[in-house]
Amino acid sequence: MCALTVFTPKNAWSQEPSSLLSSLKTSVNGLSSSQAQDRLALTGFNEISKQKTLSPLVRILLSQLTNWLVLVLLFASGVSFFLGEKLDSLIVIIVVFSSIFFGFLQEYKASKALEHLKKFISYKAKVKRDGGWLEIDSRKVVLGDILKLQTGDFVPADIRLLKAVNLSVDEAVLTGESLPVTKKTNLIPTQSAQPHQLSNMVFAGTTIVSGEGEGVVVATGNQTLFGQTSVFLEKVALKTEFQKDTERFSLFLFRLILLMTIFVFGVNAWQRREIFDSFLFALALAVGITPELLPAILTMTLSQGALKMAHRQVVVKRLMSVEDLGNMDILCTDKTGTLTQGVFSLAAYFDFKGVKNLDVLLKALLCTTDVGNQGIDQALKKAQAASALREKLATYEIIEKQEFDFNQRLMKVLVRHCGKFLLIAKGAPEAILKLGRPAAVNYQEILKKIKAQEENGYRVIAVAEKELSRKTIDYKKEKDLTPLGLLLFHDPIKPEIKKSLELFQKLGVKVKILSGDSPIITRKVAKQVGFQLSDEEVISGEQLVGLSASQIEKMARQYDFFARVTPIQKEQIVASLNQEGHVVGFLGDGINDAPALKAADVGIAVDTGTAVAKEAADIILLQKDLKVLAKGIIMGRKTFGNVMKYILNTVSANYGNMFTVALASLFLKFIPLLPKQILLNNLLSDLPLFAIATDKVDARELKRPRKWNINFIRNFMIVFGFLSSVFDLILILPMIFIWKFTPEIFRTAWFVESALSEMLVTFAIRTHLPFYQSLPSWLLLLTTFFSGLGVILFTFLNFGRQLFGFAALPSFLWLYLGLLLLVYFLATEIAKHLFYKTKVFM
Repeated sequence: MCALTVFTPKNAWSQEPSSLLSSLKTSVNGLSSSQAQDRLALTGFNEISKQKTLSPLVRILLSQLTNWLVLVLLFASGVSFFLGEKLDSLIVIIVVFSSIFFGFLQEYKASKALEHLKKFISYKAKVKRDGGWLEIDSRKVVLGDILKLQTGDFVPADIRLLKAVNLSVDEAVLTGESLPVTKKTNLIPTQSAQPHQLSNMVFAGTTIVSGEGEGVVVATGNQTLFGQTSVFLEKVALKTEFQKDTERFSLFLFRLILLMTIFVFGVNAWQRREIFDSFLFALALAVGITPELLPAILTMTLSQGALKMAHRQVVVKRLMSVEDLGNMDILCTDKTGTLTQGVFSLAAYFDFKGVKNLDVLLKALLCTTDVGNQGIDQALKKAQAASALREKLATYEIIEKQEFDFNQRLMKVLVRHCGKFLLIAKGAPEAILKLGRPAAVNYQEILKKIKAQEENGYRVIAVAEKELSRKTIDYKKEKDLTPLGLLLFHDPIKPEIKKSLELFQKLGVKVKILSGDSPIITRKVAKQVGFQLSDEEVISGEQLVGLSASQIEKMARQYDFFARVTPIQKEQIVASLNQEGHVVGFLGDGINDAPALKAADVGIAVDTGTAVAKEAADIILLQKDLKVLAKGIIMGRKTFGNVMKYILNTVSANYGNMFTVALASLFLKFIPLLPKQILLNNLLSDLPLFAIATDKVDARELKRPRKWNINFIRNFMIVFGFLSSVFDLILILPMIFIWKFTPEIFRTAWFVESALSEMLVTFAIRTHLPFYQSLPSWLLLLTTFFSGLGVILFTFLNFGRQLFGFAALPSFLWLYLGLLLLVYFLATEIAKHLFYKTKVFM
């Protein structure tokens, strides 16, 4: 294993290529496989190791401890300990830490699940090994590797350029410069320069916007400029719609908890009970009614959903996207590869006289690339007629290329043949014809031919050329090309696409097509897959030019089919739909899709797509198939449904108890529950809800997108919280005014009724259906059984009575409790039926 000098971007740009290659012990032919393996073992993977931060274990544990209510309660318990209430204080502290432990355990499991998801996502790099080009995992790039860079690539390491053809790079992540930077191979003699001045360097983390190049890797991992710049780590991801809704819900709960806690403490103080005990009781009650397990249960439920989605070929990059995918009600997508198979085949090639012409095919083959419009170019290269042109193609020398421009909808190439320079252009017919000489062809006749072929379902590409007397040209200004002919491509419809679209319709997701193809072929394909539309229902990109934001918003809302749209127009349409209050998904896999992917609530890329698209996306499909995406949507809705079960269970039971305590505080002469009893109740009743992620979700809940609805949750809390309070009072009032039980028996009975009723009511409110028509998961049943058993055992066993102040309950009171719980469950079933039937609550 040879020793290597680790280069950083301090001086690589100022060295002659031969000297630099020699110092890195490499050559223009790259490394051998064995050399690369040795260097990988020496320097490690090409990845940015995280800055020294707290370990995941410590970080998650601290997140559990940062609940301000928990901190205040622990502080108050510590004060109580030093004031002499040692046993009670220790019990409170133990119960609190038990709750923290279970929350920590679930969040840690979720973080491990998210790490597991990362293995599904990888980025590739083109390197020269053993004298030939191959694709490898970008993590395995090493110093001295020769890399090829093309449009749409992410730069995996710091690279000194050896070749550059029309190469421009987006360096915004490092320099903040919004415009692409042109790159060249010229030597930069200065030893000290800023990154934006280094035109012969490309840096890790940046993006190739256009052109292509080759270079040698001079720094990897933490040694790159990207790795040494900590600012990029501070980039804040935009909040998803689900995160915003969660924050609104949390604020709603906080206000309610604060109001009720102050009221309970004030009443107890007004009753002239001991101030510190009243404060500790009010604080424990606030902790007890706070859904402090929401973050843990939310994270766990999302991670479980994400893992299940991954096994269905839908990989999420951040957990919150699981919910947004489920709530998506509009999907914007291209037709190619979605409605069609995305596998092109060359059907015909001819000149403008309609005669089969090999020269048209030859010029089209010269104007091809491995990036951008790959489907068309791959079809050209694989065409049977192309093999006969190999010898003739070898007589042409490609000088440089202008990669496919998605705004101009064409690409150009400059070639040399027999001492002459020739500019060739290939792309959308209308784009090519705009470059043509006015007198060269009959444009009206050509347009008729193109329209006829598109109506037959063919994708039409035009080719043009121009002989030049010089080697250097300005691609943007070059015009007056001679149109040569047309190429026809066939892209068959996906066999199962109609069923997939029907599934989306059943799921309540509207599909909008944003295509780069012509309006004619877009309409043709849409009709073939079952859409009913007229000519006027396909909007072309030209119709959007010059429109205001509000006009584009109106068009985006009114129409579902758009053709010949540019990347910016796709982004504008998606952004407009977002403003309408929809949860918008965008499915794309090309370089041109990145702006729309970022603008969407749910950016969805394909694993075989470009690195730019995958980086911009929130979700990656391992297979570009709407059925696969539909499965992901269903899983997202199942996850959302289970999260809502926890929310509704918490607000109905906990706030019912809060209302009861607030009312009971007005006439009770003692604290209704000891702080340690409240916290034990909270712990035992919440444990079964960790299994909520495994619960089944009714089919009717999967038929439409669902969002957070604070009004619905508030109404649910009022109705079912009131119902819970009614049955609490049916227990409390007889115990106080008829049976006149001691405080110990009173607290024990209320503890049992409160904990068991919360567990029992879960099986009623977990479904809109009658409980017997919707079976819960076996894990939810099992955890509920053992938690309920724990509640009863704590009141029966001596250690429970001694530590938590419980007392033996009379036999008739147990019978009364059992009957009360049964009636409460049945009443909840009836209330549930009326609640969902009455639209005013929804």
